[in-house]
Amino acid sequence: MERDKLDFGCGKIGALFRSMFFPTLIGMAFNSALNICDGMFVGHGVGSNALAAINIVAPLFLICTGIGLMFGIGASVIGGIRLAEGNVKSARIVMTQAYIAGAIIFGIVIIGSLLFTRPLLYMLGCSPVLEELATDYLLWLLPGLIFFYLQCAGMMLIRLDGSPRYAMCVQIVAAVLNIFLDWYMVFPLGMGIKGASMATSISCIVAGIMVVAYFIFFSDKLKFYRLRLSGKSLRLSVRNIGYMAKIGLATFIAELAIGVMMVTGNYMFLAYLSEPGVAAFSAGCYLFPLIFSISNAVAQSAQPIISYNYGAGQGLRVSRTLRVALVTAIVCGVVIAAGMWLGSGILAGIFIDSADAAYDIATAGLPLLGLCALPFALNITFIGYYQSCEQAVRSIVYMLLRGIVFMLPGFVLLPRLFGVVGLWLAIPVSEMLALAIIVPVYLLRK
Repeated sequence: MERDKLDFGCGKIGALFRSMFFPTLIGMAFNSALNICDGMFVGHGVGSNALAAINIVAPLFLICTGIGLMFGIGASVIGGIRLAEGNVKSARIVMTQAYIAGAIIFGIVIIGSLLFTRPLLYMLGCSPVLEELATDYLLWLLPGLIFFYLQCAGMMLIRLDGSPRYAMCVQIVAAVLNIFLDWYMVFPLGMGIKGASMATSISCIVAGIMVVAYFIFFSDKLKFYRLRLSGKSLRLSVRNIGYMAKIGLATFIAELAIGVMMVTGNYMFLAYLSEPGVAAFSAGCYLFPLIFSISNAVAQSAQPIISYNYGAGQGLRVSRTLRVALVTAIVCGVVIAAGMWLGSGILAGIFIDSADAAYDIATAGLPLLGLCALPFALNITFIGYYQSCEQAVRSIVYMLLRGIVFMLPGFVLLPRLFGVVGLWLAIPVSEMLALAIIVPVYLLRK
């Protein structure tokens, strides 16, 4: 395998960022295309209730994504600092500890979901009308979750190892396979929502195997390391895992916040607009990962450059990387917002038939939801910067502000003030309020 030649310590910042950003963006664009195609196939092949059922299960999937990204980011930041110090062995140990910890947590999540399926679904906002569909989707999703963790954590570590193009290939292969299987199982085989769930599990298994194969056969410095089982070694592992989780916790909160957004939105849209409202909101939830993925591509591309140079004591290179990332975030945010504002009817039609009552609700609401794109991209970039510089508390506080503290009251209060419009404005308002705190504090500290 031809390796990408990246020198995080001496290479030009702009060239390094581009080398990381475009493969990361392409990989995440395929993931976003997967989300859109999945919603399109289910929405048109099974119906809007199936779309709403997936939206019920989605928060659990996002929590699992958050766990994977939490340990992936934490291990990548610490590993980047250790590599800058020349301590390759320590970086390998950190990577191995991250994978073991995540596998244990995912095992607990899978067993708990199997034992308490019905209570879990109703806790996530399910209704009797959606219960059977949501159950089918959840149960067939569980077999692929462990492999999904391997993929999530592996993306950051593979990029840190200097192979962003391989990480891109993993995401592309998984997305293309999932899209094909989605179509094949939903339409030719007529397997409905169960087929869509099986397609996701199969693609996760393939991606997880590709990640493991990279670290066994192709990696440069990051490889699995055999851990000792002594009491001292176990205590050090627990300490390292706790520190990884602390650094990556903001990323977990980001995914958790999307899950909270979906659950809260499901309840509120159901209360104001019944099942068609939930289906319309689910169209926005299918598009929100597009906003998240592009913004996250900016933050994840800057992360290994920042963490490596932070570990090497190169403060000027850290600042330059942040500036490049912020400019990129502004461009991406403006483009996404304009696309959702101008193409709301087309975007709603991807998921919902124009004759469905949910279509008009989604067409009116998506432009309002799109207002969150620019502040969201800037917020995620700043938070990623603080994570990369080991400022875990600051990143956690900012993520809580934008994802929970401001958003939950917004969903409750804004509909009372502005009606249905307030439901769609809850997310943009929370992002704007968080940005209004993050930027002044950064400028004052600088």
